[in-house]
Amino acid sequence: MSADGLGHSDLEDESKAALQGFGPLIPPLSESMRPLRQQVFDRVRATGLVARVQVAKDLGVSPATVTTITSELIEAGLIEEVAAPRDSDSGRGRPAVALGVRRGAHLVAGMKMSDREQSAVIVDFAGNLVANEVVPRRPGALSSAGMLDAIESLLTRVCDKAGIHRSALSGVGIGLPGFIDNAEGLVLWSSTLTERGVGLVDMAQRRLQLPVFIDNDANLVAMAELWFGAGRSLADFAVVTFEHGVGMGFVMNHKLYRGARRLGMELGHTKVQLDGALCRCGQRGCLEAYVADYALAREASTALNWGDREGQPISVLLESLYEQAKSGDVTARSIFRRAGRYLAVGLANVVNLFDPSLIILSGERLKFDYLYAAETLAEMDHLAINTGRPRPPIEIHAWGDLLWAHGAAALALSSVTERILAASREIAAQ
Repeated sequence: MSADGLGHSDLEDESKAALQGFGPLIPPLSESMRPLRQQVFDRVRATGLVARVQVAKDLGVSPATVTTITSELIEAGLIEEVAAPRDSDSGRGRPAVALGVRRGAHLVAGMKMSDREQSAVIVDFAGNLVANEVVPRRPGALSSAGMLDAIESLLTRVCDKAGIHRSALSGVGIGLPGFIDNAEGLVLWSSTLTERGVGLVDMAQRRLQLPVFIDNDANLVAMAELWFGAGRSLADFAVVTFEHGVGMGFVMNHKLYRGARRLGMELGHTKVQLDGALCRCGQRGCLEAYVADYALAREASTALNWGDREGQPISVLLESLYEQAKSGDVTARSIFRRAGRYLAVGLANVVNLFDPSLIILSGERLKFDYLYAAETLAEMDHLAINTGRPRPPIEIHAWGDLLWAHGAAALALSSVTERILAASREIAAQ
């Protein structure tokens, strides 16, 4: 969609809009404590196109109440009336006019700042992709000043692709690996930064002159699944990510769960071996130190005597290791088998602790299918508590790097929406 089309409503064009909606599909009446204005908006957003009478029925309120609230939301420019398709044969189906989110109301950016590749997307208020950009970079951590430069450069590139200036954005979501305090805007530790305790949100907002929101990148993969993927209709599920590290995001009651201090769900840093291998976080025996890419490369260099390949990128080493495993090399296979056993330990712990309805494995390393081979899942079954009931299903979602950026965009959309609706409530109360 061109930038020129943003901000304009055309009933005939909007009748062609996707009817699926986006965002969490929260069951009606399950969150009656939330402000009704928020519930109405969320219902319209999640449904895609919906009649006022259906919103009233879903939320258990009077049609007059829904009409009043939706009129306020239309006046605020957040939703609009859209021509809805009918069933031409029966004359029934959706009404002639339904409600939908106004796509041009706001634009947000989502960014993943990895230590090897950086990606960004711009989406409109209805969740449609406007533009995307992926920029490879040399491995290694950046100073906070260097990170700000990288953020600004990537944002400029993706805005150029969208044909907009960054001032047209209502917010920017940023995902980083490591220990991120979402509420305080702090990066306590990240493999992408040379410093600890960085107030990245304040620094980025001063640089970009835009609202900025940050979170752990694995949390944002879970948020992408919650808003755009398999998790939309699930009350709870877990996402375990495999990239340069191991991460986890967990959704509980249709919301991302971060823990009391916003630092929970660090599956990669749960201990699987006392005084074991050194992890990037500085401690020993973490799950990540046995499953992540640098762990596989370390094992390959030692077991296969690849000391002469020390200068090669980790991605090249891993591709070589995988090819040797596929061709039958016993040592290469044993490296993946060992990593798979440690992964089975981690996944069994997730099942024992949370009993999720679904576990999603996501990330670039999932192309190495030895990590989740049948014997790995069988070992996970053996390690999980035997209740006589089947274990949660496991799905493999190797979506690619833009998934992480979409999760960051969902974070920005959620935060921007909450601020707008909170402000409109304050105005209405005056």
